[in-house]
Amino acid sequence: MKRQKRDRLERAHSQGYKAGVAGRSKEVCPYQNQDARSQWLGGWRDAMEARSVGLYR
Repeated sequence: MKRQKRDRLERAHSQGYKAGVAGRSKEVCPYQNQDARSQWLGGWRDAMEARSVGLYR
């Protein structure tokens, strides 16, 4: 059970990162669950930081 939960949260983080790299707004987060939403936004923030230092355009 813990592995499934972790996988789900890792997937949310990854999807958030991809959205951030693509330049999408954080308002498009598809998650309502607080844990998954938090992970998605964390991934989005990581991507925004990566973009700001020039890793992506």
